Amino acid sequence: MSVVRRKFGDDYQAVVAAPSHRKRQRFVDKNGRCNVQHGNLGSENSRYLSDLFTTLVDLKWRWNLLIFLLTYTVAWLVMASMWWGIAYLRGDLDIHQSPSSGHNPCVANVYNFPSAFLFFIETEATIGYGHRYITERCPEGIVLFLFQSLLGSVVDAFLIGCMFIKMSQPKKRAETLMFSRAAVISQRDGKLCLMFRVGNLRNSHMVSAQIRCKLIKSRQTPEGEFLPLDQCELDVGFGTGADQLFLVSPLTICHEISDKSPFFALSQRSLRSEQFEIVVILEGIVETTGK
Repeated sequence: MSVVRRKFGDDYQAVVAAPSHRKRQRFVDKNGRCNVQHGNLGSENSRYLSDLFTTLVDLKWRWNLLIFLLTYTVAWLVMASMWWGIAYLRGDLDIHQSPSSGHNPCVANVYNFPSAFLFFIETEATIGYGHRYITERCPEGIVLFLFQSLLGSVVDAFLIGCMFIKMSQPKKRAETLMFSRAAVISQRDGKLCLMFRVGNLRNSHMVSAQIRCKLIKSRQTPEGEFLPLDQCELDVGFGTGADQLFLVSPLTICHEISDKSPFFALSQRSLRSEQFEIVVILEGIVETTGK
């Protein structure tokens, strides 16, 4: 982090910003993505499968669409093959199922795999054109139809529910919440404060909006333990309720640099060489969706 001083009237302000000539590796990117990679999980990967629904929701869109298409394609082909297998075992494929032949087919007008596939699609999509239908003298067909209905309901609920939740996630709402590019250290009400601004670009409100700040830096404990990513809370009005935002217009968030602040012992010179990161967490409920 670096500090530059800007003059406004008779006051000087220290602006905390990253150096422009080099790009620092961030713990949290500007878009909110954490630069953390999990490694050496070993057998713990099986825990992802135990929560398969959340795992699918967390996947990227291209993998979600691929799994969506593959699941339906495989399920349709398997079920159509089962209907074709019943027709094959009963000999429905060898006879032109005319009324004069005396043969009672399991499914009328199913002669080959394409017709079995069309029958499955018609029954699964509840279209039911009436040209292909199950006869009452086919108990195995009735059992398979019941199994198809149950399996189709489970697959639809799982995949469509997954896609719906992924589309309704409020992550994109964060793109219309803007933060100032720099944090400013200046005087306010006779006290030295760290300040930045936040604003809402949409007309819809953020209900119960609350803001928190975390200071992430390395430190060494008195016992000699080194903590590479120690998290320290920055008070932005928790005691006074100033952290509860009514975000209808841009607001200035203020952290008082008192003797309890982790910045109290830092000077302007030490800020230039100090390695730390301030992560701002804004929580709230989207008014239009309740997310």
